Formats: sequence, structure tokens, C-alpha cells
Amino acid sequence: LFCIEEEQIVSLKLFKMVYFKAAATALLTLGATTAWQPTTPSFASRGLYQGNGVASRSALSVVTDPTTPTIGGGGGMFTATNAESRRVVPENPNGRPTMKIVYVVLESQYQSSMTAAVKRINAGNENMAVECVGYLLEELRNDDAYEQFKKDVNDANMFIGSLIFVQELAEKVIDVVQPARDKLDAVLVFPSMPEVMRLNKVGSFTMKNLGQSKSVVADFMKKKKQEDGSSFEEGMLKLLRTLPKVLKFLPSDKAADARTFMMSFQYWLGGSPENLQSLIQMVGQDYVGPIKANMEGKQKMIAEEPLLLPDKAIWHPVAPDVVFETPAEYFKWYDNEFCPDAGIDPKTAPTIGILLQKSHINTKDDTHYVSLIAELESRGARVVALYSGGLDYSGPVEEYFYGTDGKPIVDTVINLTGFALVGGPASQDHKKAAQVLKKLNVPYMCAVPLVFQSFEEWQSSELGLHPIQVALQVSLPEIDGAIEPIIFAGREGATGRSVPLADRVNLLADRGLKWANLKNKEKKDKKIAITIFSFPPDKGNVGTAAYLDVFDSIKAVLGQLKSEGYDVGDAPMSKEAIMESVLNDPEAKISSPELNVAYRMSTDEYYELTPYATDLEENWGPAPGNLNSDGQNLVVYGKQFGNVFIGVQPSFGYEGDPMRLLFAKSASPHHGFAAYYTYLEKIFKADAVLHFGTHGSLEFMPGKQVGMSGTCYPDRLINSLPSAYLYAANNPSEATIAKRRSYSATVSYLTPPAENAGLYKGLKELKELISSYQGLRENEGRGPAIVNSIVSTAFTCNLDKDIDLPSLENYNAANDTPERRDDIVGKVYSQIMQIESRLLPCGLHTVGVPPTAEEAIATLVNIAQLDRPEDGIEGLPRVIASSVGRDINDVYRGNNQGVLKDVELNDKITNAARAAVRALVQQSTDSSGRVKEVKSVFDDMAGAFGSMMGQKKVYTKAIIDAGFPKVEEARLQGVMAYLEFCLKQVVANNELGGIMELLNGEFLMPAPGGDPIRNPDVLPTGRNMHALDPSSIPTQAAVEVSEGVVRKLLEKLADENDGAFPESIAFTLWGTDNIKTYGESLAQVLALVGVRPVSDSLGRVNKVELIPLEELGRPRIDVVVSCSGVFRDLFINQMNLMDRGIKMAAEADEPLDQNFVRKHALEQAEELGITLREAAARVFSNSAGSYSANVGLAIENGGWEDETQLQEQFLTRKGFAFNADKPGMMESQAALFKSALKNVDVTFQNLDSSEISITDVSHYYDSDPTKVVQGLRDDKKKPMSLMADTTTANAQVRTLSETVRLDARTKLLNPKFYEGMLSTGYEGVREIQKRLRNTMGWSATAGEVDNFVFEDANDTFINDPEMQKRLLDTNPNAFRDMVTTFLEANGRGYWDTSEENIERLQELYAEVEDRIEGV
Repeated sequence: LFCIEEEQIVSLKLFKMVYFKAAATALLTLGATTAWQPTTPSFASRGLYQGNGVASRSALSVVTDPTTPTIGGGGGMFTATNAESRRVVPENPNGRPTMKIVYVVLESQYQSSMTAAVKRINAGNENMAVECVGYLLEELRNDDAYEQFKKDVNDANMFIGSLIFVQELAEKVIDVVQPARDKLDAVLVFPSMPEVMRLNKVGSFTMKNLGQSKSVVADFMKKKKQEDGSSFEEGMLKLLRTLPKVLKFLPSDKAADARTFMMSFQYWLGGSPENLQSLIQMVGQDYVGPIKANMEGKQKMIAEEPLLLPDKAIWHPVAPDVVFETPAEYFKWYDNEFCPDAGIDPKTAPTIGILLQKSHINTKDDTHYVSLIAELESRGARVVALYSGGLDYSGPVEEYFYGTDGKPIVDTVINLTGFALVGGPASQDHKKAAQVLKKLNVPYMCAVPLVFQSFEEWQSSELGLHPIQVALQVSLPEIDGAIEPIIFAGREGATGRSVPLADRVNLLADRGLKWANLKNKEKKDKKIAITIFSFPPDKGNVGTAAYLDVFDSIKAVLGQLKSEGYDVGDAPMSKEAIMESVLNDPEAKISSPELNVAYRMSTDEYYELTPYATDLEENWGPAPGNLNSDGQNLVVYGKQFGNVFIGVQPSFGYEGDPMRLLFAKSASPHHGFAAYYTYLEKIFKADAVLHFGTHGSLEFMPGKQVGMSGTCYPDRLINSLPSAYLYAANNPSEATIAKRRSYSATVSYLTPPAENAGLYKGLKELKELISSYQGLRENEGRGPAIVNSIVSTAFTCNLDKDIDLPSLENYNAANDTPERRDDIVGKVYSQIMQIESRLLPCGLHTVGVPPTAEEAIATLVNIAQLDRPEDGIEGLPRVIASSVGRDINDVYRGNNQGVLKDVELNDKITNAARAAVRALVQQSTDSSGRVKEVKSVFDDMAGAFGSMMGQKKVYTKAIIDAGFPKVEEARLQGVMAYLEFCLKQVVANNELGGIMELLNGEFLMPAPGGDPIRNPDVLPTGRNMHALDPSSIPTQAAVEVSEGVVRKLLEKLADENDGAFPESIAFTLWGTDNIKTYGESLAQVLALVGVRPVSDSLGRVNKVELIPLEELGRPRIDVVVSCSGVFRDLFINQMNLMDRGIKMAAEADEPLDQNFVRKHALEQAEELGITLREAAARVFSNSAGSYSANVGLAIENGGWEDETQLQEQFLTRKGFAFNADKPGMMESQAALFKSALKNVDVTFQNLDSSEISITDVSHYYDSDPTKVVQGLRDDKKKPMSLMADTTTANAQVRTLSETVRLDARTKLLNPKFYEGMLSTGYEGVREIQKRLRNTMGWSATAGEVDNFVFEDANDTFINDPEMQKRLLDTNPNAFRDMVTTFLEANGRGYWDTSEENIERLQELYAEVEDRIEGV
């Protein structure tokens, strides 16, 4: 490598590897190379560990935050500190030449060392003086700081940069340093983005080609990894450590500059004042002109050799040796000397494993580590704390966390680095990490030190943890399987040193030991609190959870607990008996609205045991209040069986209060809610709580988004209780909120398999008529008569609302042409095929019950339809269509346009695909109709022999039999092998196992959440669900799909508006949707505005660029984006991306008729008296810690007076703007929000999953602004409402009213749906009523529900006496809600019906009330 004469070889070859691949973690995880002994004593030696043992708790009280929180979050910045605290000017140069150094770093750990180094030089070096100023990268967002930075660089001698990894700020650094580079004497840029590292300059040494040429070293390292399995980073570190020694022996004229850079890098990694002093003196004497001249004829400083600590070792703050290189050495000292003195019994004490960053050990910046270790040991626990100098902690974990017998010696692991286990934030290997952690099989917590914020900045920020830290240090560890991102330390604002936060360290120690307790405690003695939900709060809604049969599932869990040795007392083993025990209080009168009372808590006991109780009085007055109260005591509802308590979580409490619903920020929990969790922890003394189903209210209580403080309500409520949370696999976004805000380990459960909706009544008759027409279309006698019947029946089924049908009065098909008849039949056929093939989950899921073979077929058919180009897999419909010479996309296009032959072909292809999947599954189906073991159709001898003899596979034969004789078996193999793999995942069953692993204190394997059809890796369920790396979206595939949807959307709008484009579209963005689709709807927003997302040099999407108008070929469409609170929490970096892109468009100097963003922003700027940039704010959400517009809450609980109230709620709660120029806050901008909305022509949402549609949940109408916009527009015209449907491979854009009709026909009015729900009993009635209520929600917010939907629903559920009785007997409370909803829909003017119907409903209401009250 080094014999090449080109002096840039180190730059081009080595540093491409060093910086490009491991950049983000080099500083944070490599560690310093010298053991710096500071002049001030370390934390450990200041008396925390005194005499013979650990200090008392009170000794730890010194490590509280020295700053006082200020309100406001630093004017919208996450980092509000000032560079002037890092400015050092020599007091007395005494004629010495002075060099000026400017440095920019990501985090502040260098501040104290740099200041000390400069002061030492100024005090003791006769040949030079130094002026120095440092900037934290985040500070450059501030305009004043940025201007000062420019001035400082302009008269500097040396620039130093490190860890510059935020694209927009990297560009700011380049913009300032690049013009000054030639006159700077030296530019030293350590691990940063390649474009920043190209600024490097030390004499002739540069990195101008970094990242642009092929690297022989990288190739060598890749080959080495393949050969011996060593990680890339480990090999790189070994190479890096030897380089300074190698460089010594190179010819000095060629390598001196490269050697200086390498030595500088070593000193920088050292991080101590001594190291940085050596760096400054070395570069100063050789490269800074005046100092170099001053040194002529004088003795130069000779660099000291670095003293190295071992790369990995066990560390303890009061050990006589600095570190221990083997567990045997450590435990010999620890168990025999330390533990007896500390009062710890090594034989019985729980053992906590801790992962540390080496850099903090080297620099003695370790107070936060010492604090946690002391807390754990003061509670009687043993501690094994290891560090690693590399990026891969899997080796040290394997080496130090196992005993000589090969068994784990730790009961819980707490990672204090905040990074992923393998590879840090640079290049993770999540699969390897999960395998290592599963082998260890103990709970794995990943706590987070504040890096970019001081404590005061974090405490005063409503958003909490900095978004870049959330992406690197919360999202990535979650993919390893980590839980509980608790903030435990940060930096002290004035010095930049690490400081522990006492209450957070206490919490972390408590929670770590509680998880260890689950591993060690006898099962018969463990207490488990199962928590169920009731939403909206009503007796008919107890046990609410998305698509889950809650009480049947509790029965399964109780059975499993009992079989494993837990004490479940006399718990009944039937669903009905469990339900009865929770729902009905035997002490109360018959059919009381009161649930079973488990405990009455006096107010004295409540105030004594709930430390934050008085804080709730501001919202709710003194306890007990009137919620979960009998007037004197607070009441806990539920039932105890042995050591298992089944409790009902109270509701938010403000559902029916119009005034509280209107508040911009959500209220605190009420006293009853707080009392419930106080009871679980301090009276029942639960060892763990199992939250049962999607979802409760705990995780949505007010507090920071991520990185809870001790005053955030989710943190206060859950306190030290380990929480397992059963969450629907298709809802990773809200599951992630539960993980981060309520410290819950999630266990995914399957949603019911989606089946085809099928046809019924008139729709079924229509299909039969069309089938007859296909056979008789040439018959001039019968053909036209059938067409007349089709038209008549289509009107009866209200299809005239969806397709253009001829007039019923005067149409006669006999007078029409055959082509026109085909056209009518084709359109009707296409419409009923949309209804028939619409996917709907049938029934409810029971935990631990895998799907039947028939249900597996339904899921696999949907998986089979999608192309998966990233895996080289063609969808089944594509392969089948190609066998008849057609492209499936053309077939879909013709089908959507109602072309009869294409509708027929699409139907035929669908049936053939279903037949192929059925043939595959039937190979493995047993006599009970289930798949216990998947029998492969690819690897059996008989199959191989059959292939040799020309025999077709069963699935090929099924497709041939379905009418496609030319289908190619070879092309089918990829998709069918994939489906076989998916079948194994679908029928695997670990839900009960996953729950028990958590309750037994074991490591639960991680898995992505999302749509199992789009991403079968979601299966099998029963694993710890995570979201995705937020910096990875939108993916290129998502961008391509979104461009297609935007094209269809604009075509539809232009067609209906004489070719004119809309000027502004209101968008709603959801967290789960963007996880499932990898950012499709986010990409749609960018596409409309005419900006494209750009990946940076590390592959992260954090930059946008304008698409030129010529390339765009249309105007830039303005957007108003309403982000859900969950989207805000998970994707704040993507909100930043959108805001920057929209502002870029607004500031583009383009014709206003081609740039509607600019047109409207200019008008708003003039109207509101603000700048153009301020007026271009278009990305809105709730205030931090608040969720939803509360419109859904109001409608579900009837707590609203009129639509004006709902619209005011939307504007008040969703009117907080995100501003990329002030990313640390969500700012109330109601006037700007209204001003932007009044220009909106179209409202738009996406449907991306068959499992959750627009009447399944209230979220969709809760955030729909259609009537809000109508009220704000000057012409009061209602905007057009559209929905993109990407639930199938055939993506479509429909009007909202079309979508509501489709949803009603396939769910609420469909016997297949409601009979499936009723088969589950009590919960099923509630599910039907929920969809009726949500349908009315669309009337309230958008006015897009046809009268026939309510009329047909009334005929189905009310006018049918038999159905009415079934509903009343099964769940009278939910049936009462249904009757109420019909009456309310009529009373509010959404449903026009006969007096007879209204009278019947009123009588029914009185009858149901009597039934419920036992009259």
C-alpha cells in the first residue's frame, strides 16, 4: 500500500474507508488513546464510594442538574448555548505570534479539554499563543451564531471539524470554510460527511477525491470479513492504530504531511488536554506561518507516544486496577473484596450488565456511569460494566457476560452508549445483534445520554430528545430489540462535561432491577396485572382492542400462566365467566352500570402514595373528583384471581366535555387514572403489567415526545413497573409510541386474515346477470333484456352514485349498440368486482390461535399479487397475464375504465391466482383444516421425479385448469417459493410464548411492524415490534409509486376541471401508513410541490432539491400538510425535509401561474405582515405531547354541539407549525394555518392497508379538514375530497364519497362482515356499532355519506326483528349506542328517513334502557 509514490494514497484509499464507513461512530465509540489523569479528582474519588462500601443515596443527590429550566426551548432551537463560552483569548501574548483556531463539533465533550489545552499553551509555551473559539454544530442554525462563525473563520489560522453529519448544517460549514480554505494554514476535519472531509488540508495532504475513487483497502477489508467473519470496523481499527508507527518509516518528504494528519487524528481521539495541546503545538510549529518563522533555529516539540488502554475490558470506578481484561480477574476482586465491604451477597444478588463508551473511561468523564453503578450497588445488585474500543459490542458481550460454565451471569443488560449493539450508528448488523442478545436471553435496555442538549435545553423542550439522537440512539437500538430509552445523563451547559440526572438514574436502576426480578422470582410468587381498556368509556365497550377478542385471549393467557406455575387462584376458564367477573359487581343491584370494584382507595391513601397527585388538581380539582369515584373514595375496577389482577384502565376523562376537547394541549390524567397505576404498583404490588391490546391511554398522556422527564405523565404513571404491551402487528407507529413513552416491551398479535368481501343481495344478483350476459351477448333477443335488468338492479343497489348509468325511465338496451351495451355492463362489472375483491378482516383474533388453512390462503393470495423487484419476484397476476400476452398494468387500466374484456380477464386472473395458492396450501393442510407443518413442493423426491417426467407442480396445474394453458412453470417458481416461506411465517405461533418470555424476564426477539401483505417479515407475530430507521424514508421505490399516484390524482382533477390544475391540496400524513409504505405519502407531498428527496453520501434521506419546471411539466401545487401526532413523534426529521422543500419552492423566482406555493405565500406574507419564508409554513401538527384533533373523541362520545365546535377543535389543536429554521418547537400558528387552508381546492388522504379502512377507526375523519376548508374559503365552496387506495397492486384514486360507499358495502352492510363479527359475541356487536359511528363521523367532517348507507344499515340491524334481538341479547350497551347513533344521525340532518323509523328507534331506546337497568 505504502510503496505508491502518490502522496495522497492515504487520503484516497484509507480515509475513504475510515471516514465513509465508520464516520458517525469513530469519535463516540473508538475511545481516547491515552489514559488522561485529570488534575481534578474523578467522581469516584470524591467520596461516592467511601470506606468499606457504597455511599448512601444522599451522596448521589449532588449529581442533580446544576441549571434551572427556562421556558421556551431556546427560541425554537434544540441547542441554545452560546459559542462565547468556548472562546479563549490569550491574556498576555508577550510578543509571541498568536494563532487562531476555530472548531466545530457535534457534541460538547471536547469543550473542557480544548479550553484547558489552549490555556496551558498560553501559560507555558514560549513560542506561540493561541486564541480559540468552538461551535456546536446545532448552534449554526442560529443566524447570529452563523454570522459570528463566518467572521471567526475569516481571520483564523486553523479550522477543526468533527462529526459533522447533519446534511443541512454540513452545507453551512462548507459554505463558510471552502472560500477561506486557501488562506487557512491548516484544515483538520475528522470523521464527518465526505464532502466536509474534502476540506482537509495539511501542507500537501488533501482529501479532494474522498469517496470518489475505488478503495483497495475497502476491498481488502471486505474480503477479510468474508474470510474470517471479522467485522469491517474491527479490522479498520487495527489498521488505524498501527498507521502512525508505519508512517514513521516512510520518506519524510512524501509522508510528513500525511503523518501529521494521522498523528492529529490520534491526538484528537485522545481527547485529553495533553493530547489536544500536542496536536495544536505540532500543527502550529510546522504549518502556521508566523509560528513556523518564530521556531526557526529553535528546538521543536517532540510528540509523546500515546499510552493505550486495552480495546475491551471490564471497568469499575473503585477498582485498584484501571481495568480488568478477563472476567476471572474482575470477579476475584469484586466478589471477594468489594461485595463484602459493600454489603452485597454475590451468591444471591441480581447481576446487571452495563455497556459503556471507552472515550468516557479514558477521559475520566465518567460521573454518569459511576452514578448508575453506585445506585445499583446500593440496592444490593452486582454490576459488570464493560467497554469496547470498537463499534461491535457482540464480542465483549460474549466474552464478559458468561461464566466459565457457559451460562449467562447477568440478569439484565443496560446499554449506556445509546447506540445499536453492532456497528453503532454507522453500519448496523441488527440480525447479529438480536442473535447475540437472544443467546444471552435477558432484558436489554438502551438508555440515552443527551449529546446535543444540555439538561436545561432538554427540560425546557416540549419535544424532548433531539431528532438526530432519536434517529441514531432510539430507533436503531429498537431494531436490535432494545427497550426503555430513558434519558440518564447529559452535559453541563457551561463546561460540556457529562452529568447524571439523579431522578432518571434512580428510575433506570429501579426498572433494571425490576426486569431482573422477573427472571429470578419464583413464578408462583409473581404478581401480574392484566390491564384492559374501555373506549369510549361504557360498559358495552370494556375490553376494547383493535381486531382482538379480548376476553377469549385473556382466557388463553390465564391458561398459559397456570400451566407454567403462576398462581391464578380460582380464575374461571371460560370467556363468558371471565367477562362476567370483570363487568358485573355482585354487590351492586342487578345490571348495574358499575363494573366490579376491586379496591376503594381513600383520598388520604391516594395522596400519600401518589407523589404527583396535587399537580392534577389544576385540571381536575381535589381528589376524588367524579371520575372512577364513589364520591368519597377513588375506585379501581377489576377482579383478582390469586396473583393475577385483571383491571380496567380508566379513560382520558374529557371525552364528553366540549370545553376540554377544545383545549390546544391535552389535560393531565385525572385522579382515577393516577389511582389505578398507584394501586397496581404500591397496593397490589405487581411485578409486571400486561397491557392488553391496541390501545389504551397511558402512552398518549401529556409529556415530551421522546426522552421523558420525571414530570411527563406516562413516566409518572408507569414509574418502575415493567410493562408488556400486546399490540396489533399492523400498527407499528402507535406501538413505538408505547415503547418510548410508557417504557413498554411490545408483543405483536395477528390481525384477522383479510378475505374477499364477496357479494350479497342485489350485488350478487348483478354478478349472476352479468354472467348470463357474457353467454348471451350476441343474442339480440335475450342480450338487451339482460342489460335492462342489469341497469335496473344497479340503480336498486345505488351504483348510479359510482358510475354513469343511462336513465332508468327511458332506457331500452334493444335500441342501443352492442358496443354501448358492453360499455354499460363493463362499468357495472368493474364496480361490483371492486366490491367483491375488496379485502376485509373477518371476525376477531384470539391470542395464540394461528390461522386456519382457509385464512392462510386469503392472506397468501394478497401477498402473491404484489411484485417485489428488490427480491427479484414477479407477482402471480403478472406471470399469469404474460402467458396470454398481456401486461398486468394494462389489464388493470382497462378494468378500471370498465372495458368489459379487461374486467373479465382480470376476474379470470384473480381466480387462477387463488386456485394456485389454494393448491400450494392444501399440500400441507391436515384433517382439522389447519397447517401444522409446511410440506415443501420443491424438495421432495417424488416432486423431482415428477419434474423429470414432465409432470407439472400442483400450483401450475391449478393455473392451467383455470384457463391459462401457456403459463411458464419456471417463471412461477420464484413467487411460489416465496409464498411457501410466507406460509411457514403465517402459521407459526408465538404470541403466548412471546408474552411469557417477557413475564419471565427473557429477551424477546425483535420484528418489524406493518402490513404483513406488503412485508411478510412482520410474521410470525409474538415478537417485540419496532418501526424503521426514520432516515431511510422515503425509499426510491416509495418515490416511484408516489409519482404514479400523484399523476393519477392530477389527471383526475384536471379531467373534472376543464384541464386546470388545483392550486392547493390539503394532505393528511399518518405514522403507520408511512412505516408500511416506506414513505409513499410523504413522497407524494414532495412530488406535488416539485421537489425530490436526495440521499446524502451516507445513504440517509435528509436533503431535497427543486425539480426544474421544464422537467416537471406542470405547475408546482401548493400543499397544507396536517401530520398526526404519531407522525410528528416518529418522523420529525421528515417534517423538516418537507418544510425545507416547500420553502425552497416558495423562494424560487418563477412565474406565479407555474408556482402556486410562491403565489399563495406572497399573498399570505402581505396579508399577515410577515416574511415570505415565514408565510411558506405548510407543515402542521398538534403541540408536542398532544395527539389528534379530538373530533373523534367528541363524535364517539356525543360530546359536541354542532359542526362549528368540531371545526374549531381541528383548527385549535392541529394549528401548530413546524419550522425547519426553529426545529426545537411546535409553534402555535392558527392565523397562518387558516390562511393556508382557505386556498385549498382538494383534500386528500391515503389508504394503504386492507386491514384498517376509513370506517374502522376514527383517526381518518378526526383529521379530515373538508368542512373546515369550506368554512374558511371566501366562496364557501366545499373542496373536492379524494382518497388514494394503494391496498392492492392496482392503485386507484377515488372520491371520498366513493370510498365511503365502498367501505359501507364491504363492511357495515355486508353479511360476511357482520356475521363474522357477531360470531365472536359481545365484542362483535361493539365492532359493528363502531363502524356505524365512524360512518357518521364522515358526515360530520366531510358531508360525504349517502343517505342509503344509513337507510340500509337501519333495515339490516333495526328493522329485522331477529337481528335486533341478537344484538340486544349479546351486548345491550353497545346496541343502545347503535340506536343512539341512528337517532343522532337523523337529528343532526345526516339521515333523512321515515317518521315510522324514528318512532321505532325511540321506542327501542326506551326498551334497551329498561333492559340495562333491570326494569
